[in-house]
Order: sequence, then C-alpha cells, then structure tokens
Amino acid sequence: MSTNPITRLHDAVVLAATHVWLSLAAADPSDADRAEGVDRGQATTEYALVLLAAASIALVLVAWATKGGKLTRLFDAVVDQLIGKAK
Repeated sequence: MSTNPITRLHDAVVLAATHVWLSLAAADPSDADRAEGVDRGQATTEYALVLLAAASIALVLVAWATKGGKLTRLFDAVVDQLIGKAK
C-alpha cells in the first residue's frame, strides 16, 4: 500500500466510483418491490455518491496543498506548536 496521500486518495476515489457503479447496477427494484415501497439500493447509492464527492474534493484539496508545499508547512507549524506547548 502506498504512503503517498494523493495515491491513497486516488485509490479511495476509484473504489468509491466502483461502489457507485455496482450500487446503481443493483438498484433497479422490480415493479412488485416498488409497489410495496421498497427502495433497495437507493440509500446505498446515495451514500456512495456522497463518498465519491467527498473523496474527489479531498483529492483536489490535497493536490492543491501539496503542489505549493502548503501541506508540509502546515504540518510543520502544527508539530512546532505541539512541541512548544509540551515544553
């Protein structure tokens, strides 16, 4: 497993997209199920779409932050603050 955060987020987005696709393929209830009010797969599909959107936004933010070295500076600032408070 890669330790690169962008690679890990990319893998998460691909996994979420696969989950969405599989959920959409399985989310076609029969007419009998619709008559009974059963919407199997709809909640799962909605959940998967939300996860996909969140992972995509996170991927864009991490790519933006790492491009300019902002993530490294932020991490260093947080660690410096923690060390300063621990002394």
